[in-house]
Amino acid sequence: MNISASLVKELRDKSGAGMLDCKNALVKAEGNLEKAMDLLREKGLASAAKKAGRIASEGLVESYIHGGRIGVLVEVNSETDFVAKNDEFKQFVKDIAMQVAASNPKYVRREEVAEEELNHEKEILTAQAINEGKPEHIAAKIVEGRLEKFYERVCLLDQPFIKDPSIKVKDLLAEKIAKIGENLNIRRFARFEVGEGLEKKSENFAEEVAKQMNI
Repeated sequence: MNISASLVKELRDKSGAGMLDCKNALVKAEGNLEKAMDLLREKGLASAAKKAGRIASEGLVESYIHGGRIGVLVEVNSETDFVAKNDEFKQFVKDIAMQVAASNPKYVRREEVAEEELNHEKEILTAQAINEGKPEHIAAKIVEGRLEKFYERVCLLDQPFIKDPSIKVKDLLAEKIAKIGENLNIRRFARFEVGEGLEKKSENFAEEVAKQMNI
């Protein structure tokens, strides 16, 4: 199949993948840009999985302050100091800091959710499904689906990326690992909000962050 250079360039601009990878993906997808993008993402996940066991102890600590009201510190690790100085890596770390500010996750990954909290959530979701009149065996499947929404709310890696909600943060991470060529690890974050835990009038600073970023 004849794939135009302009289509290859468009996919490269969108994905950041190499020209040959873009062309091969387009050929496999029969010229369908969205399918080719999915193929590249799948390849990125496979590449990331291969690198996941490698030690990443360099990296950056990035800060993000929104209007003096929300503050975030995030640590993202790379394998080498060379990559830590890379502009694309730096931008990725900034994006993660803004993600934390806007979406207010509690954990980096779902494995960090305490068993007690997870069981409590399952109990609530099961009760909801049964109260909706669902049979017990159907309720269990409904709970599984709703737990995914719970993870999206509380786990950074499972959240839709604020700049492109069609992908999750873990997909973005995989793409960066594939492109940069090193294992990258979002290790930890801390988020502070003025008056957090104190009685105050209702304001949504997370929405403010999103509006400021025009997303």
